[in-house]
Amino acid sequence: MIRPQLSADGLAVRLPLAEHVDPLLDELALAYGQDPAAVGRLLAAHAASVVALDYAMCSDDATDYGRAVRAAQADATREALLDDSPAVVALDPLLDPDDAISLATRITRAAAHIRHRTAQNRNARP
Repeated sequence: MIRPQLSADGLAVRLPLAEHVDPLLDELALAYGQDPAAVGRLLAAHAASVVALDYAMCSDDATDYGRAVRAAQADATREALLDDSPAVVALDPLLDPDDAISLATRITRAAAHIRHRTAQNRNARP
């Protein structure tokens, strides 16, 4: 379950997702340890796809079709890296209705706390 927190400065709600990413990085490292050449090629292909997508997104000359193709290529290389990875399930948690309501309530409470606190600071007279 994602546990919302206030940021260190107390001005934003933070959704810590590192606990969901850590297992994925661990699996990537294990896969690399088992077959560095294959995983290295996949990582290099994905890096090239990401660079091409970034260029297409920032380029004034790129067409929407070109951007869509680059995005699809990046998705394909990403999926190749994530293929057969049980940690992918942890990256995209499915919440049952009660958990979803609980998460929404926690986020709302934290946001209300921030709004209330910042409103008090604005109304304070020097």
